[in-house]
Amino acid sequence: MSAPAPPLALLAEVTHRCPLGCPYCSNPVELVRRSGEMETAAWLSLLEEAARMGVLQVHFSGGEPTARHDLEDMVAKAEAVGLYSNLITSGVLLDRRRLESLAARGLQHVQLSFQGVEPDGADHIAGFEGGHARKLACARLVTDLGLPLTVNAVMHRGNLDRLDDMIALAVELGAQRLEVAHVQYYGWALRNRARLLPTVGQLDAATATVEAARRRLTGVLVIDYVIPDYYARRPKACMGGWGRRFVNVSPEGRVLPCHAAETIPGLRFERVGERPLAEIWADGEAFERFRGTDWMPDPCKSCDRREVDWGGCRCQALAIAGRADVTDPACELSPDHRLMAAIAAADAGIESGEFVYRRLGDAGG
Repeated sequence: MSAPAPPLALLAEVTHRCPLGCPYCSNPVELVRRSGEMETAAWLSLLEEAARMGVLQVHFSGGEPTARHDLEDMVAKAEAVGLYSNLITSGVLLDRRRLESLAARGLQHVQLSFQGVEPDGADHIAGFEGGHARKLACARLVTDLGLPLTVNAVMHRGNLDRLDDMIALAVELGAQRLEVAHVQYYGWALRNRARLLPTVGQLDAATATVEAARRRLTGVLVIDYVIPDYYARRPKACMGGWGRRFVNVSPEGRVLPCHAAETIPGLRFERVGERPLAEIWADGEAFERFRGTDWMPDPCKSCDRREVDWGGCRCQALAIAGRADVTDPACELSPDHRLMAAIAAADAGIESGEFVYRRLGDAGG
């Protein structure tokens, strides 16, 4: 196999600390506490390495990345080495002074999450009273400062019927892009799947809503939309393909092919500083395990889409089929596809139960 091209982007999960408790959080169930986070100097060195190897973008994420008081230093380093910087944030810890400081250091884009369109429902799902009002204020600060804004609307059974209102909110806030982000069922979301998975009827209505909005808002708002895997016929190319476009670094410095990869047993994930980032990317055991097509079983290896979807999601295969090295059950050709469909039918019909909220314990700065 030829040497892989450098990743397009670095997803820098600088912390797992977050004041929100979203029950669909993409972070692992076993969260890294503040004491285990990689220090500032290591993150700055990592950004230099990423730029040298050809990475073009850095997405500062978490948890809530603004819980780190050294985020300005990281943004400034990204600017100095020529990396386009995007802040993925809940917005609840940002005020004008902090956002102005980040912008002055070179921040180029803000991606702001919303849990709903009205305070009660949004704050309930986030487990944080007053969060929705803070998000609205943050969005207006972003546009006041002239920064491009993407609204990340996390959609599920409880709010999908308000999708039209969410689209209208994104337009009102001056966003250039809206991600209609159906919950992906890993980590905390897997624990809460029975409370979150939408019905087929909801999904059909949402798809029609998005198609109509795209026509209506051409030139005003770009809308990204991906249906939940549980209702798909073919898998998506998760993260653009394992070890192809993105490199993820966890708060404690583990270098990962995707943010959920640590759920897969038997893989060794190297840490920042063990070897140069370019070497870990090129031939690290975890990256090589599912990169390309050589690892694929049938029907993947004989499929004409094998270099389109790259076998789908390994973490999802593990969650549904119990093995990471089998065909993604989202694919209708998978022998486990019926199992996935049965889970969707069962979970989407459950009307009761309480959320298991994401909690860390030391969400302070």
